[in-house]
Amino acid sequence: MKQPHLIILLAAALLAACGQTEDEARSISRAEQLRLAKEDSAALKVAVMPTLDCLPLYVAEMYNLFDTLGADVRLKAYTAQMDCDTALERGHVEGAVTDLVRGQRMAANGTPLTYATATNAYWQLITNRNARLTQLKQLDDKMVAMARHSATALLADEAVARGGLQPERVFRIQVNDVNVRLQMLLNNSMDATLLTEPQATAARNAGHRTLLDSRTMDTRLGAIAFSSEAIKAPTRQRQMETFIKAYNMACDSINKNGPAAYRRLIAARCGVGEAAADSLPRNLKFAHAAKPRQKDIETADKWLEKTRKEENHAE
Repeated sequence: MKQPHLIILLAAALLAACGQTEDEARSISRAEQLRLAKEDSAALKVAVMPTLDCLPLYVAEMYNLFDTLGADVRLKAYTAQMDCDTALERGHVEGAVTDLVRGQRMAANGTPLTYATATNAYWQLITNRNARLTQLKQLDDKMVAMARHSATALLADEAVARGGLQPERVFRIQVNDVNVRLQMLLNNSMDATLLTEPQATAARNAGHRTLLDSRTMDTRLGAIAFSSEAIKAPTRQRQMETFIKAYNMACDSINKNGPAAYRRLIAARCGVGEAAADSLPRNLKFAHAAKPRQKDIETADKWLEKTRKEENHAE
């Protein structure tokens, strides 16, 4: 006779337990969210792009070098440099892979930066094979994809000058997403575009022609920058030291094995096929962290001052 009562009591206990578990789950979820937010806030966050100058960071992450060396470094992926800049300026990240034109502009606009290192980034002006452009002067009345206030904008101006063209006769089209820029060339919707690696190699593999290469100009504009304010604290300084150490170790690994050894990583993180990774220039080297050259900073500053004057005159 007591068995039904026992069953009822057990059922009630189970229901109570279920209700308690649900409340606990919600509580744990909130606690977990707070814990993750706290950890993310304490981590050194770096904005990265789907470009080859970020490869040492991707390799360091893949091999857990940051963790092994005792620092919580987190890579935050973006596809447009403008978004990296915004994240850095708003404090969502402490650092970003960028270029000196963008970096110097951010500094001038109120976000002082510390350059952790220059990078080996270079850019090429690649023209659509269907446009049959063989000389820079043939860019007259053509569309060139680039990003404003960046190394690509500086190089677009250089192409116009070297071609002896009137600036207003070359239509600079702002396309911030680097892979969209590549696709517009591959889809024949753009006459020319400025690309870095590995997108430049993907374009060349498709038969498109290079008319300008920043390496021939002795101009090195790639950089990794950190907000000077964000890294003032001693804990951040220790994270920065570890970041540099891991970066250098990753560079050594890439130089020893060659970029092609990381073809799958490049394809996954950069949004290109493994064929592009296999076709990257064999002489690509990744130097240990070193500050950008003063002459390259001055090149960026000079161009920014020129464009500011031109914009003020236009108004």
